[in-house]
Amino acid sequence: MSKKAQKIAVPLISVVLGIILGAIIMLIFGYDPLWGYEGLFQTAFGSIKNIGEIFRAMGPLILIALGFSVASCAGFFNIGLPGQALSGWIAAGWFALSHPDMPRPAMILCTIIIGIVAGGITGAIPGILRAYLGTSEVIVTIMMNYIVLYSGNSIVQRVFPKSIMRTSDSSVYVSANASYQTDWLSSLTNNSRINIGIFIAIIAVVLVWFLLNKTTLGFEIRSVGLNPNASEYAGMSAKRTIILSMIISGAFAGLGGVVEGLGTFENVFVQPSSLAIGFDGMAVSLLAANSPIGILFAAFLFGVLSVGAPGMNIAGIPPELIKVVTASIIFFVGVHYIIEYVIKPKKQMKGGK
Repeated sequence: MSKKAQKIAVPLISVVLGIILGAIIMLIFGYDPLWGYEGLFQTAFGSIKNIGEIFRAMGPLILIALGFSVASCAGFFNIGLPGQALSGWIAAGWFALSHPDMPRPAMILCTIIIGIVAGGITGAIPGILRAYLGTSEVIVTIMMNYIVLYSGNSIVQRVFPKSIMRTSDSSVYVSANASYQTDWLSSLTNNSRINIGIFIAIIAVVLVWFLLNKTTLGFEIRSVGLNPNASEYAGMSAKRTIILSMIISGAFAGLGGVVEGLGTFENVFVQPSSLAIGFDGMAVSLLAANSPIGILFAAFLFGVLSVGAPGMNIAGIPPELIKVVTASIIFFVGVHYIIEYVIKPKKQMKGGK
């Protein structure tokens, strides 16, 4: 089997094995997996509204996954996606709430730019520390998640003007000019929360594919990811590339946070923990093996699982078990070398039988 075929086969086999493992766990706890999965898929695809919700969920997942893929191509494991997404959400939400009468095209453009800048700055910090001090980006980005989470909550509670607050922990909803939801998309999908974020995400997929495969910067990012020392000898600036890759990664995560905040919730509120969408986006990228095109399909799968999970209640199965299925899929992606060993054609030994 060729390497290209293996790259497609490994995620598909991982999904199948994850679903099988989830079924085994359901059986162990006395649930009927066939009924559970039937409820899941019936709920996900049983109405136009839920199909719209799948595409709504895909928008931020794709953007955050693209951010992770850029950092991963440069050889870094950016766990700071939840914090970078939250910084974009809070910054863009604050701007939208403070300028409710701005024309819609200008408002959408400004919130996109603000989210990109906020996420990029949050991503630049671990990039700079890694480039100049050699710190672990894993540790720094984990710490940045907590810094952004608690700083963001404090800003919402203590810095946001009272005029834009509905309660002490939640703002009022943004104006129709700032909402990423549109009447025509909503009416098309029976009042689902689908929004323009899915179109922004598709454009971003094309941009990232072009960046990584057709530009000098993309070549440098992949080269540094493969061997930073060899890249230095070839005349590339590893430090510059490290910082730029983390800025780009954070920028896409910040934009994903904007789509989640202004497209799904339409306000800003205190978060009890790091954004789950950040970790889900990471999982989407891992499943897609950091391929921008693969991220589209992986995000669709995760959207189906998240929207269809409540349907498992039909079989009396806790919807939390869908998280087990998701984790199982990522586990099998993580041990892909086992799958590759199984599907890899064995070489014939010389003189062998």
